[in-house]
Amino acid sequence: MRRRLFLQLLAAAPAPPNVILAMADDQGWGDTSYNGHHILSTPNLDAMARAAMRFDRFYSGAPVCSPTRGSALTGRHPFRYGIFSANADIGSDAPSKYPLPAREKTLAEFLKPLGYATGHFGKWHLGDFAGPNRSAPTDNGFDEFFSTTRKVTTVNPEAYWTQKGRVPAAELDGDDSRILMDAAVSFIERAAQRRQPFFAVIWFHAPHEPVVATERHRAPYTQYPGKPENYYGAIASLDEQMGRLRETLRHLQVERNTMLWYASDNGPEGDRQSSASPGNAGPFRGRKRSLFEGGIRVPALLEWPARYSAPSVIRAAASTSDYLPTILSALNQPLPKELDGINLLPILDGKRLLRQSPLAFETINDTRGSQKLCWIEDRWKLLSNLDGSEEMLFDLDADPSESTNLAASQPRLVAALRAKLEGWRASCARSRQGL
Repeated sequence: MRRRLFLQLLAAAPAPPNVILAMADDQGWGDTSYNGHHILSTPNLDAMARAAMRFDRFYSGAPVCSPTRGSALTGRHPFRYGIFSANADIGSDAPSKYPLPAREKTLAEFLKPLGYATGHFGKWHLGDFAGPNRSAPTDNGFDEFFSTTRKVTTVNPEAYWTQKGRVPAAELDGDDSRILMDAAVSFIERAAQRRQPFFAVIWFHAPHEPVVATERHRAPYTQYPGKPENYYGAIASLDEQMGRLRETLRHLQVERNTMLWYASDNGPEGDRQSSASPGNAGPFRGRKRSLFEGGIRVPALLEWPARYSAPSVIRAAASTSDYLPTILSALNQPLPKELDGINLLPILDGKRLLRQSPLAFETINDTRGSQKLCWIEDRWKLLSNLDGSEEMLFDLDADPSESTNLAASQPRLVAALRAKLEGWRASCARSRQGL
């Protein structure tokens, strides 16, 4: 009797959602037509934005790629475990500087014991696939991968690997976004045929340098010759593949119960928007490497029709660090301690309008004019080096373009936010020491 009741309850339990984390590389907040780009057309992302949850204040975990990718998989700021900047990028086989430590538990490692098939496709950038700095996807909970250790050219990419070894160059002919999506779609189809929930990480290389596009994808933009037509064409290809992904989910009849997340890993490359650096940060100050908004505020979407059947605009602050706690909470799983991200479900469900937890950032190397640390608490944003040098305070509600520094007129608020930033930084240092 008890066994029969248990089986009935098990049969009645809702199926766990599939999860996809899709990410562009160096796509600025303004590099979509739904965010107002006056040249670029992104019809598939636009359709997703009309149907889904659109985040207008979404932050990458860092202003450069490797740290953001770590935050997306762990829910923790990368300074907690020592991924301080982008991995080495001189040559496709250059050794990584910052492999993801084995002690960090990724989303794949949480989901795999729950019965999920797990796969990674595209840019990994969290360690090598062999050698002393190895930290491959299969070392971090993924069943399979079709990935690169770092950037590759966006047409005829030169260096993909699987768990079986390096992929022959003859198999890497054509548009990179299509090549990696081929592998991702195959993985999704196989899991769906088995009726197995899946976790797919799809990290595009577009529109990162060296950015090139096929003739077909450049064709609508030939009046902007050189870098711009290739940049726009590469994003057009990415957009096309996002449309293909959504159509695949519909064809397999799994789209309703799939959480499809989309974001960029940081803002656009270059010191300023120009023909040499055509990426668009929208109305925001700063670009990639900077902790000004343009370096870390990125386009972001979530589509999950089974739970959110109507579109909405989320104006509360959110981050790639929120992926893990949100997904685990949706699965009624306990959350690990010392996360920097939060469960977004109360905000997505409309039960809460504001984020009730701060966002903190730290970076190294050139910051294109910003300080190296940042604390965001509701409308207030403090930029500081914590060394007595100039600090900046902005009211992001009144001044999202960060044009007026209020630090001199708000000394008490600056001191309070600085103390919190110092405490957070000290906690990251303790985490790196395993304390």
